[in-house]
Amino acid sequence: MEPRWDLSGCTGYDKGRSFVHQVLWQAVSGLVFVRWWCPPGLRVRILRAFGAEIGEGVYIKPRVRIHWPWRLSVGDHSWIGEEAWILNLVPISIGAQSIISQGVLLCSGSHDRHSPTFELDNAPVTIGDGTWIAARAMVLRGVTVGDNVIVGAGSLVTTDVPDGEIVLAPTAQPRSRRAGS
Repeated sequence: MEPRWDLSGCTGYDKGRSFVHQVLWQAVSGLVFVRWWCPPGLRVRILRAFGAEIGEGVYIKPRVRIHWPWRLSVGDHSWIGEEAWILNLVPISIGAQSIISQGVLLCSGSHDRHSPTFELDNAPVTIGDGTWIAARAMVLRGVTVGDNVIVGAGSLVTTDVPDGEIVLAPTAQPRSRRAGS
């Protein structure tokens, strides 16, 4: 069977900074930024030094992964929880007074499954003001989550969410009792 895609090269993606800048970010991120001992205020200063637009009073917990800080903006007084992963191949914007809980994935990148070379198919992600993306939720490329939205734990968000909505993942429901219980 022939392979579905020719993965011999990826073309047309501009990372937005020089190779040296990218390597420097990877080094600082791995050695300092993600570490438990790095103070939250220093994390904010590091992100700003690498080109992120970070508002006042932003709180970033340890082990947060940010792909390219120069493609990130975070509004005033927002929080980003432990082990959140901001995979921002293109811009990701988080509004003011918003919460990105632990283990959340914000992913602005994908691939075109119809392309014979599996080309990148990236699109920005926007999180509104006063929005809470709860633990282990995922928001995928091209999605805008409005203001004052709650995205429940474990939710997969693939389409825009209007202001004020609550989005919940399916929850486990008992189907039957075990024999002998």
